[in-house]
Amino acid sequence: MSLTPRSLVLFVGTLVLAACSPSSAPPQQHNAPAAAPVVDAAQTKALTMYRQMLDAQQWELAAPIGKEIVEKYPGSAAATEVQKSLADASAKADAASSKRRLTALWIYQASKESGADQVTASIYSSDRNANDRVRLILRRHAKWGQSAYLFGSGKGFVCKGVCALEAMFDDTPAKLAAFLPDTGEPAIFIKDDKAFIAKLAAAQKLTIKVSEKGKDPRTLTFEVGGYDGDKFPSLASIKK
Repeated sequence: MSLTPRSLVLFVGTLVLAACSPSSAPPQQHNAPAAAPVVDAAQTKALTMYRQMLDAQQWELAAPIGKEIVEKYPGSAAATEVQKSLADASAKADAASSKRRLTALWIYQASKESGADQVTASIYSSDRNANDRVRLILRRHAKWGQSAYLFGSGKGFVCKGVCALEAMFDDTPAKLAAFLPDTGEPAIFIKDDKAFIAKLAAAQKLTIKVSEKGKDPRTLTFEVGGYDGDKFPSLASIKK
């Protein structure tokens, strides 16, 4: 059969259309179903770790894992389970972090001073300028007994005879009877050291208003919540 030029053009056109039709297109690759098991495995692993950290009361490890599960897998069964305990775990994680920070602010030492045994517990005030910080020191000395005092720098503190320092143990105001040492150090001693230490041990924050020679009066802040009385033992309880 012979084809006219017009018929030939129509025939070739039909072949081109057939080649471009959907039935001749290469099969599509579907990757989504293959990725689902990977997501499920990661989700299951994270949930298992979260449960383990909760059981071990490792709140600072559990909280970030739980938050990641809720953010990465919203609406999932894992996220639903985590949300039931996440607020509590986060609160406990924050408390543990704060406690660790406060505990690290204290320095405990046992040594010989002037030929006798001595133990001290000390903490610096929270001033941003390191040169302006004042140290609060609790001391037990075999000869001198127990003391609680502030130790600064420069010319020391202003106090005539027995003076009263305005203080706050958290939100509870107090007056601290204080005096300067005869030896001339830049220090000021709290007269009733026993009551002072007892109040400090029950507080989170201590503020004391002081006057220093050559400086304007100011309020010192001590974050005392990490104090550990077991690390400031009586001298009789220290094993030789």
